[in-house]
Amino acid sequence: MASCIFCKIAEGEAESWTVYEDELVKAFFDINPASEGHTLIIPKKHYENIYKIPEDVLERIIIVAKKLAIVYKKALDVKAVNILHASGKEAQQDVFHFHIHLVPRYENDRLNLWYQSQPEVKANFDKILEKIKKFID
Repeated sequence: MASCIFCKIAEGEAESWTVYEDELVKAFFDINPASEGHTLIIPKKHYENIYKIPEDVLERIIIVAKKLAIVYKKALDVKAVNILHASGKEAQQDVFHFHIHLVPRYENDRLNLWYQSQPEVKANFDKILEKIKKFID
């Protein structure tokens, strides 16, 4: 996709600090990092979101995320990681090329990347589950 910045990065047409690359996937530092080593992992081919990406490519992205998490633990003294993803505008996706964030966590880093619980949703679990089960293969 000509206007997609991640497609340009995947094709080497835009600057990036590449951490890892293979035939399907590219991983590079986020230019707006939440922490040292904050990495984006993308498919080289354009897929807008989780609804469009083939399972084999998604699997490869997760395998690369694990590989990098292990490397970062050794190389950067990372204590933990967050793996984040947003699919769709309502989920706050800002670049519409599938990607995950691998965010290294450090002792006392004061990052809060977690959601606020909505306890009232629990009261509807039975109804929600009934709706979902109609579509599970």
